[in-house]
Amino acid sequence: MNQFSSLGSYPAVRLRRNRADDWTRRLVAENTLSANDLIWPIFLKEGSGNNEPVVSMPGQLRVPLDELVDHVGQAVDIGIPAIALFPATLPERKDSEGSEATNPENLVCKAARLLKSTYPALGLIGDVALDPYTDHGHDGVLRNGLVANDESLEILAHQAVIQAQAGIDTLAPSDMMDGRIGALRTALDLAGLTDVRLMSYAAKYASGFYGPFREALGSSGALKGDKRTYQMDPANSDEALREVALDLQEGADMVMVKPGMPYLDIIQRVKTAFAVPTFAYQVSGEYSMIKGAIDNGWLDPDKVILESLIAFKRAGCSGILTYFALDAAERLKRG
Repeated sequence: MNQFSSLGSYPAVRLRRNRADDWTRRLVAENTLSANDLIWPIFLKEGSGNNEPVVSMPGQLRVPLDELVDHVGQAVDIGIPAIALFPATLPERKDSEGSEATNPENLVCKAARLLKSTYPALGLIGDVALDPYTDHGHDGVLRNGLVANDESLEILAHQAVIQAQAGIDTLAPSDMMDGRIGALRTALDLAGLTDVRLMSYAAKYASGFYGPFREALGSSGALKGDKRTYQMDPANSDEALREVALDLQEGADMVMVKPGMPYLDIIQRVKTAFAVPTFAYQVSGEYSMIKGAIDNGWLDPDKVILESLIAFKRAGCSGILTYFALDAAERLKRG
């Protein structure tokens, strides 16, 4: 006997009754999606002038500081609670140690101060990793051709502190170095920044879906080798739970799974096992596939954008980082 055997059978039970009308479907919906669930990732660019299209991500832009307030104002006006900032660092500011990451006048810090002074209630999420700043494209420093975990932690902790001092509310370390949450929490607390949150990329996979993102930041050609020695193997699921458990023990306030749709099973396992705020990143490759099919007339945007996002809520997400955030919020507002 299974768990549903006592619930009746056809023809007395007809599940289509509760699908017959829009009002009924809304009443019995098990999950809902709103602008409150969305985080909008934004690419920053140096200099001034016009926004610059990201070719591999149709509809997405690299935004200079003099256009940033107006650009972000769209999210504020429609009720998106937070944005995530990612810098397209100029090649001449990159080096083997990622020195620009710890420059208090770097692009992220300048953007954070500008946005926090203009929109104090908007949540700002800052990426903590070295890959936007290294000339070799890795998330940590290299020693004898290998990414040095513990030396990278010292730089990442410094990067975290300067971002928080600039106005970043939540730091999201994406580097996948062992021990980084503990290192960042310690550094923030010692600096008196005890209220700054940590949203850990706890389960970040060595995925092929990141390609357009790397092009957007100008780091795709710089990467020497790959990131499989520190990002997770797509074949593994139990390991993700160990990563999440360690990060929570070290002080993570929230955890994230990245990529999103190919890893819905991981999201569900994390949420079930830990019952903590759990986020997902619908990454650039996921966005570009869907947007490319929409632009070619193969998929209906009125259906697939929100359908792709409700899948994250169904899996257990508290929120979703998605390049569709503005589009989705506008569609939700129209109803």
